[in-house]
Amino acid sequence: MTDPLEAIFGPTGLMSRAHPAYEYRSGQVDMAREVASIFENGGIALVEAGTGTGKTLAYLVPALATSNRVIISTATKSLQEQLFFKDVPFLETLFPGRVRAAYMKGRNNYVCLHRLQKAHDQPILSGMDDRDHFEAIRDWAERTETGDRAELTNLPENLPFWPSIDARSDTCLGQKCPDYDACFITRMRQRAEDAQIVIVNHHLFFADLALRQDDYGQVIPDYSAVVFDESHELEQIAAGHFGSSVSNFRVDDLVVDIQRLLALDADVIGDLLQTAARLTRRSDRFWLAFGGAHRRGRGTEDDQRVPVTNSLFVERTEHGDLQPSKLGEAYLEMRDSLDHIAAALDGLRDAPPEATALRRRANELRLDLDFCVSADDPNFVYWSERRGRGTFLHATPIDVSELLSERLFDRVEASVLTSATLTAGGKFDYIRRRLGIVDASELAIDSHFDFGRQALVYLPAAMPDPREPAFLEAAVDEIVKLVEATRGRAFVLFTSLQQMRDAHELVTPRIDYPTLVQGEGSKAGLIERFRESAGAVLFATSSFWQGIDVQGEALSCVIIVKLPFAVPSDPVVAARGRAVEERGGSSFFDYQVPEAVIALKQGVGRLIRSTTDVGVLSILDPRLRTKGYGRVFLQSLPPCPVTTRIDDVRRILGESR
Repeated sequence: MTDPLEAIFGPTGLMSRAHPAYEYRSGQVDMAREVASIFENGGIALVEAGTGTGKTLAYLVPALATSNRVIISTATKSLQEQLFFKDVPFLETLFPGRVRAAYMKGRNNYVCLHRLQKAHDQPILSGMDDRDHFEAIRDWAERTETGDRAELTNLPENLPFWPSIDARSDTCLGQKCPDYDACFITRMRQRAEDAQIVIVNHHLFFADLALRQDDYGQVIPDYSAVVFDESHELEQIAAGHFGSSVSNFRVDDLVVDIQRLLALDADVIGDLLQTAARLTRRSDRFWLAFGGAHRRGRGTEDDQRVPVTNSLFVERTEHGDLQPSKLGEAYLEMRDSLDHIAAALDGLRDAPPEATALRRRANELRLDLDFCVSADDPNFVYWSERRGRGTFLHATPIDVSELLSERLFDRVEASVLTSATLTAGGKFDYIRRRLGIVDASELAIDSHFDFGRQALVYLPAAMPDPREPAFLEAAVDEIVKLVEATRGRAFVLFTSLQQMRDAHELVTPRIDYPTLVQGEGSKAGLIERFRESAGAVLFATSSFWQGIDVQGEALSCVIIVKLPFAVPSDPVVAARGRAVEERGGSSFFDYQVPEAVIALKQGVGRLIRSTTDVGVLSILDPRLRTKGYGRVFLQSLPPCPVTTRIDDVRRILGESR
């Protein structure tokens, strides 16, 4: 009897006949078989699929074959779009009339027809460019089927007025909206209800999961199976959605929307305008005081995440009694203003529907503020950070394993978690512990690429310890040497923004290749410039360690300056480490090392992206060989030759030409 998956994926199968560049990969068939088994019998599968496996089609084909609705959740919107606009159409050519797929993004990716119409008469635009862009959006909104801003490829990525016209839930009027039937969110949900495969991203998935638990309704239609692509990111993203967060931006947005409501409906002003102005003053006072407490004793930009305790908000009198500190008094005043805002909105006569949404936002903001300031739940870590002009106060669950087990894995019949980086030291133990997975099948598929022929690992013969002052100078010398040997064409990846900037400043005058540095443009823009600039060298940090795909000679070398250990003083890292210690484990060996190994594997994955790529991976951190735990990192590297000779670097790239 013919194996149905071999009939599709095999050397003479359906795909080989439909795609002229198709390559048979036994690992792809193995993965498809594992996914199909989970969909049929239920359970959880952990699948590490090395680069080049073709894992996307290995889970999409079985998803198409099952009769149940399958959610495909990706780490990024760009991967989500690739699946829907590239892989799904390919499946449609293979299986005409059988593919019913839809994609869903977060609401702020879609334009709101009601807010767009009202914005025409509101003071949200500044300058001719904004006016031209606004008119372009109005014209597009009349033609688009989806309302997804990703279609606006000719407009700037960061439109300053977009938050005033997007379809975020904070401002949604629901079925009371006069544009409800035409609404792009309504239509998106209808398409998803009619689909058998629904493609979302991790942020939307866990936002929806939190909504289901809190009885606020759901966004994603019911499902019995889910596939998580790039599932090594699940813990971090889930923790963000199961926690709380407040910021000065969130307060400012509430006040601005109240003022717009009053501008449109002058007969409902009452004392609301004064209350909103009072909230602004009190909010400014709180965040200014909080920012001072945040900055105290902090030095570099890389150290802007600091722990928060309730002692910031209360103090003891000379008699030993507790009373609010100055910061605590500012918090109570802002809290009081939020209560007054909610009460005033609730008391409006003949209030427009927008008032109900604003009252809900004021109440939710008050609750989140209370929880973040209380800092008294031992299952959460409380911390703050500065980002640009914003100050953010967070409450993050320390351990999401029980939450994921109870809310997700115990309730969904079939779950597949896949990534190129799920194991540490060849084992799935770490990802199991962090995500609360007890019973699961495991499958590790080697990369389809021939790393023994296509890649070389260069480790400097001698380097100072990364904690020594001499390390930066030695690293710069090695970077210059490598860039000259590879004729540019390199990513130089750092764990610290400051070290990245220092190295960029020192390297640039010593090489004859164009240099790019993270921060001087958007991520997508920098990658495009890197591809187009012959011999370019890109200096970047953690956000460029994954999700970047540069095939061909444009990227021939990846230089990893330091092993990507998380900053031990980071509040979330420290809290999770303490939790591991309290359970009898080792914070370093059971948490920090596996986490760093997975991050390193992501950085390594930037190098070889096709069967014709040839490249050099260099790790400048000597701890790879001088520390016992370095073996775990070495075991996780691709199976390719290792050298300390720069001539070998020149040789492998010379042979590739």
